[in-house]
Amino acid sequence: MPDINPGFDTLAVHAGAQPDPSTGARITPIYQTTAYVFDSPEHAANLFALKEFGNIYTRIMNPTQAVLEERVAALEGGTAALAVASGHAAQLLIFHTLMRPGDNFIAARKLYGGSINQFGHAFKSFDWQVRWADPFDLAAMEAEIDDRTRAIFIESLANPGGTFVDIEAIAEVAHRHGLPLIVDNTMASPYLVRPLEHGADILVHSATKFLGGHGNSMGGVIVDGGTFDWSTSGKYPALSEPRPEYNGVVLHQTFGNIAFAIACRVLGLRDLGPAIAPMNAFLLLTGIETLPLRMQRHCDNALKVAGWLKRHDKVDWVSYAALDGDPNKALQARYSPKGGGAVFTFGLKGGLEAGKTLVQSLQLFSHLANIGDTRSLVIHPASTTHAQLSQEQQIAAGAGPDVVRLSIGIEGADDLIADLEQALGKV
Repeated sequence: MPDINPGFDTLAVHAGAQPDPSTGARITPIYQTTAYVFDSPEHAANLFALKEFGNIYTRIMNPTQAVLEERVAALEGGTAALAVASGHAAQLLIFHTLMRPGDNFIAARKLYGGSINQFGHAFKSFDWQVRWADPFDLAAMEAEIDDRTRAIFIESLANPGGTFVDIEAIAEVAHRHGLPLIVDNTMASPYLVRPLEHGADILVHSATKFLGGHGNSMGGVIVDGGTFDWSTSGKYPALSEPRPEYNGVVLHQTFGNIAFAIACRVLGLRDLGPAIAPMNAFLLLTGIETLPLRMQRHCDNALKVAGWLKRHDKVDWVSYAALDGDPNKALQARYSPKGGGAVFTFGLKGGLEAGKTLVQSLQLFSHLANIGDTRSLVIHPASTTHAQLSQEQQIAAGAGPDVVRLSIGIEGADDLIADLEQALGKV
């Protein structure tokens, strides 16, 4: 769109897409193919040598996937993106590009339980070490950095606690030591928070959640901020040294501000293989078209429900940053003025057993392990998503035994409150 500077809502519908040149189809087609015909032997050779951009094999790229990548990059303000099979796959490819055996990275304690498990257990098989730190204690976080540290990882809006972090302050710590800041922006989505504008260098999404928004498709996205200099420190040989599998190409020199996204594709996705299905890319694209509408409704509903719960005599506490008086309110107002997100936690005065009774008694809320659906969802993290953690780790992650997590959908807020009221009556 060279003649206009489109806003977020317009980009959510149009970015990366155009009518199909062969058929005139207005909606991006599902390119359900494994491979693509080359124009000539020279064309094929150039594609495999990274001398030209183009389609080779759907494990590496696909036209439906490409539109999804361009759209998410545009919404986040990044230079390029890579879509893969899931959020976990996206994290694997990020660290596969950054890390070597014996390297470490700093991660905030307040993270999604699956990320805590992936970082603390699965990554050990690669000899990648995680060092946990309180994201609100910058001195303690900085003290964990040494000469083998390769990145800092945080969530812009922590799952499950719904707390915002000071992205700019943590970015300053990372950059002072020549490290990239990686931000998981799944819970906020670019509608609420754009971390690249606050100093982040790499973003990751579980597109399964709010980007797709309908609980019907898996996917993950890596967004390259295009601002980090990979060539100066020698810490990141995947980007700064000649690649033998591509005849000595130096990715950062060749691809500049999209080098990280390229590296994740041609070094990680190519060889590890967690490709996104074209059908899932199509469904995620369809979901993103309504992201601005859905996210605002999510936030408006969540504020009403959280405020009602806070006043209920059976509720011990509510953690939702957009509530007046919440200790996280200032960070929410600074980084996410449109709202506090859709996900928050609360505790019942009856503790663990009361939480279980509530979960079992709800009727509109679906009891399942997901967030970001149009439907309202409920879970008891300590017995499900965070069950693999010790009780100390659960509490540190905001998922203690008394915690109930709600993901507020786009239904009528009064109906959601009525469902909670009848369920609380059984506690």
